[in-house]
Amino acid sequence: MAQCNRTCGACLEVQDKIANQSATEATTMTCFADLSETAVPIRVGERVIGYLQTGQVLLNKPNAAQFEKITKQLIEWKVNLDLAKLEDAYFHSLVLTSDQYKAMIKLLEIFARHLSLVASQIMLQEDDAEPPLVRRARAYIVGHQADPIDLDNVAAAMHVSTFYFCKMFKKATGLTFTEYLGRVRIEKANTLLLNPHLRISEIAYDVGFQSLTHFNRVFRQIAGQSPTAFRASKSRDRSLRINGTNS
Repeated sequence: MAQCNRTCGACLEVQDKIANQSATEATTMTCFADLSETAVPIRVGERVIGYLQTGQVLLNKPNAAQFEKITKQLIEWKVNLDLAKLEDAYFHSLVLTSDQYKAMIKLLEIFARHLSLVASQIMLQEDDAEPPLVRRARAYIVGHQADPIDLDNVAAAMHVSTFYFCKMFKKATGLTFTEYLGRVRIEKANTLLLNPHLRISEIAYDVGFQSLTHFNRVFRQIAGQSPTAFRASKSRDRSLRINGTNS
């Protein structure tokens, strides 16, 4: 099912709902195929900076009634699948017991607490060392990354000369303004590329690039591959994760 856009879209919707509801504690949701997934938030103070996720697993023994419900939904979505292979995969899926799944979530919660601690330490170190000008510039760039901003815009917003801004920003971040802006935009693009329903050209303009050619070039420079290859690799990773869980 991971090879079909409609079913992948349904999984992404579940993941979005989990992210929206798991701001304070681990949250579990189940998709149309009876696969459960849990997200554990990683927090720095009051802010959620990421999630640790279990991946999708079966927590109940497969049964004919549930399989009929799944196939009915797939047929309604006009998903072209080999139902015989789907049935074989479903009834041979690995099922985790309640205790096994709780242990998995507990382990992720331990990891999340450790990551939160490390992230807090890093943020404090950066806050102490980084000039207020650079912190404000970073925030401005992130807030305007989708706009056609340039070096002059940011320097003017910081009320300093372009020369002074370039010198301070490069010294603090190790990157030029153009390099930093490119990385902010590509990071946003990486997230959007996980949605198979968005065209790459849409994503390029949504994150602030004015041409698809420029977007492709910068993406390859930073990510080491094209946007198309990145999306395909993430799709394969997800397919392997689901198949590995069901094997």
